[in-house]
Amino acid sequence: MDYQTALGSLFTPEGRDDPYPAYDVIRAHAPFFQALDGRWFVTSHELVSRLLREPGLRAADAADYDGFWPGWRENRGVASIVLSMLQTNPPDHTRVRRAAAATFTARRVAGMRDVIAAQATELIESMPARADFMSAFAYPLPIGVICALLGIPDADRPWFRQRAADLTVVLEPISTEEEMRLADVAGRELEDYFTGLVAARRRAPREDLTSALAENGDLTGAELLANLVLLLVAGFETTTNLLGTGLRILLERPEQAARLRAGPELAPAFVEEILRYDSPVQLAARFAAAPLDVDGVRIKPGSELTLLLGAANRDPARYPDPHRFDPDRPGIQPVSFGGGAHYCLGAPLARLEAQVAFPLLLAMRPDLRLAGEPERRDRLVLRGYTTLPVATS
Repeated sequence: MDYQTALGSLFTPEGRDDPYPAYDVIRAHAPFFQALDGRWFVTSHELVSRLLREPGLRAADAADYDGFWPGWRENRGVASIVLSMLQTNPPDHTRVRRAAAATFTARRVAGMRDVIAAQATELIESMPARADFMSAFAYPLPIGVICALLGIPDADRPWFRQRAADLTVVLEPISTEEEMRLADVAGRELEDYFTGLVAARRRAPREDLTSALAENGDLTGAELLANLVLLLVAGFETTTNLLGTGLRILLERPEQAARLRAGPELAPAFVEEILRYDSPVQLAARFAAAPLDVDGVRIKPGSELTLLLGAANRDPARYPDPHRFDPDRPGIQPVSFGGGAHYCLGAPLARLEAQVAFPLLLAMRPDLRLAGEPERRDRLVLRGYTTLPVATS
């Protein structure tokens, strides 16, 4: 398979199901090259990591969308993501990120450990002997945790799950007309919900993230709504994928599962290796804000760069024997949550949920096993499962 065929395979369902053979071919061709419609593709760990932190690169923002899709604001799912800090650039991004970081603090995240453990324990105890792990655990845990953080009532959590799932298609470069319609509906319903929640918290603040953000004078009303939607969606989607992918990896490797069951203190290393081995986010797009020199190659302003995070995480130049799952490998530094100014704000929470959840699952259900063939979501950017059948003996 030549590199052009390998690259093209990523845009097919079969290629997306297991992109790693294609990544090997693409990476072997070059760490940085131009293909398809003139986009640049970045494949090596060293270069992806460096360019994620390159100040000369920017995210596609509202002005870009105005140029190629003048009516994008009419789709409120799209608008909620484009107007959030995920797709803004300095100085607005700096201001909004600072406001969010001031409330979404390491202390606040660390304080969620007991909430995570309690919710995970309840879900494990109620899990049937045969279950779809995604529905029984991987979806409800992150939704429950982010709702607790935002101050959303328990009774509303099931409602949020479907809207968040419908909206995530906005993060994909490939989507159907029906998926985009559902994203619009979800965006409108979430905006309406958070408008009411913000008004309630301004009348009677509580010790939750929504109250803290609502009190911050640096955010406009539109920015506040967009970033509350982003926190919900981002706080749920990547963690759900991490939990499903990680459990399958562990159940397929009983000796590693046994190690983690016996030594829950190993959880941080296991989670980092899961993130490296099969990243919940496979790529990130950036654009050159000005002429840019990348290892002697001149990049024109406006050029699009696709950073293949999944390929970088299995770069043999960075990780010897990269296709082997090895939580003992030294210096694991996956690029799964991005880097630089746009590093995922929710990454510490996703890591904490996984670090708490996996040892609990293995200890409380020591005979847990795979009970059928999982069904993978057909996505290019967000990698995870639709269903993951499990059973206890």
